[in-house]
Amino acid sequence: MSKFVGSNRDQRFLLPPDLRDWIPEDDLAHFVLEAVERVGMERFKVNERGTGDAQYHPRMMLALLIYCYANGIFSSRRIERATHRDIGVRFIAANTHPDHDTICKFRRENAEAVAESFLQVLLLARELKLLKVGLVSVDGTKLDANASKHRGLRYDRAVELVEQLKLDVADLLARAEQADGTGADDPQALPEEIARREVLREKLDAACKRLEAQAKARAEREREEYEAKLAVREKRPGKRKGKKPKPPDPTPGDDEQSNLTDPDSALMRKNKHSEYRQSYNAQAAVDADGSMLILGARVTQCASDRNELVATVEAIPEEVGIPETVLADNGYACEEQVKTLSGRNIEPLVATGAHGWQRQYDFRPPKAKKPPAEPKAEWIITMKAKVESEEGRAKYRLRKQTVEPVFGIIKNVLGFRQFSLRGLAKVEGEWKLLALAYNCKRLHRLQSAPAG
Repeated sequence: MSKFVGSNRDQRFLLPPDLRDWIPEDDLAHFVLEAVERVGMERFKVNERGTGDAQYHPRMMLALLIYCYANGIFSSRRIERATHRDIGVRFIAANTHPDHDTICKFRRENAEAVAESFLQVLLLARELKLLKVGLVSVDGTKLDANASKHRGLRYDRAVELVEQLKLDVADLLARAEQADGTGADDPQALPEEIARREVLREKLDAACKRLEAQAKARAEREREEYEAKLAVREKRPGKRKGKKPKPPDPTPGDDEQSNLTDPDSALMRKNKHSEYRQSYNAQAAVDADGSMLILGARVTQCASDRNELVATVEAIPEEVGIPETVLADNGYACEEQVKTLSGRNIEPLVATGAHGWQRQYDFRPPKAKKPPAEPKAEWIITMKAKVESEEGRAKYRLRKQTVEPVFGIIKNVLGFRQFSLRGLAKVEGEWKLLALAYNCKRLHRLQSAPAG
């Protein structure tokens, strides 16, 4: 038995243990703690009333979230458990154990501190000469919302259910009065049923109001275009002026839905071969000059990337710099967006056509191939020539080597596929927290990589 290493669990420590002895010197925890120290205390939401128990230090809480997200721990309950079981997390938390409610509340309320820390990490990367804001790749990915798609309903169905619930509540009230008169054994049962239906009716009423407001806003946006078409029609000579344009409809359409759990989320699908899921469209701008750091992160409710190019580039903090060239796939092909970036002296390289991938020996019978239509718009012809040039090909080739691997790491290595929070503002804060965690892990790897 002398060949075995001793494992006596009853052996006590001679001196109190130092957690630093259990953490390697090159561990990510040290880098995260240094990065968080650069964030000013004024960015954190702190209870200033002076009542209640002492609070956990905001910098410790932020470092705890960053370190856990960088290691694939996203649930507040799992983070709480990790403060007991994971040595790195226990070191970050200074051997304290915030409960899951405290962790969740801090994550929900400190989006501004996360944004400031995101900026400070990028500035640190620039100081270390690991970041260049010249060539930038832009893309979006669909991430599940914290809601079921089966909780979504259309406007017409919501109106029907509201009327049905009104009748059900009236019937239950009549039965409650009858029960009071007969001295029923359980007089509280009916009022509870009434309360449940009243809560559901309030949610449905709120969903109807949201859909009505969205339809009204859409009609207002379409009003200017409608009046322009009407003016063009009236200027045509003669009696035959063509079909009169249809005025914008301020009522919700049959295809418009609202989710009762997370109204800000929407039904989206990754591509035409995938199923629809209750999701958000997470956008990222990534440094394509070698570092693969996320320079800008934002979330949109729109499934299409068509009108998101400028906003995603604007998500890059001004303190970091302004990109010279932006690479994007054909989903971002929009004349107005391309012209806006060009007007700011930013060169956009956007693919103008999608070519479906097909393996060489496909098991399915081949489909008849149609010749691709020649582009007619002048800007598409110009952009196509630019992307297909030798210099354009060399630059555009970097897009799939930079931004797409970032999404692959986030989804498959870190395991992040669903948001924990609800509502667009909170979801965007969580996406920036995830981007911050990714940047810390990436920058730590770049800094510790051998030179040359």
